Amino acid sequence: MLNKILNLFKVNSLYQLVVVFIVFSITGSLSLYLSSPIIDVLKLNLFIEMKLLVYILRLFILFITYQFLLIIIGTLMGQFHYFWSFEKRILNRFKIFKKLGFYISNYK
Repeated sequence: MLNKILNLFKVNSLYQLVVVFIVFSITGSLSLYLSSPIIDVLKLNLFIEMKLLVYILRLFILFITYQFLLIIIGTLMGQFHYFWSFEKRILNRFKIFKKLGFYISNYK
């Protein structure tokens, strides 16, 4: 069963799996924590009567913040290559680079 989990997350050892879980948990919490100050800096609180717009913008800010923090925290924990290939898979899945005219094909 442990081998199935290791294969699912594409890691080589239990230690790397634990580090990956720690990075995901820190990144999720930190991006949620940092989204409020970013909204304050961008003065998005002025749109308080349009709550739906604020929620959509907050989700967008959370997504962008999460992507940057994932690379930064993953690098600090010594897992840059794992999270860089993870980011390339996510960005290819959303077809962000394809719309810009290039495709990242060398991810594992």
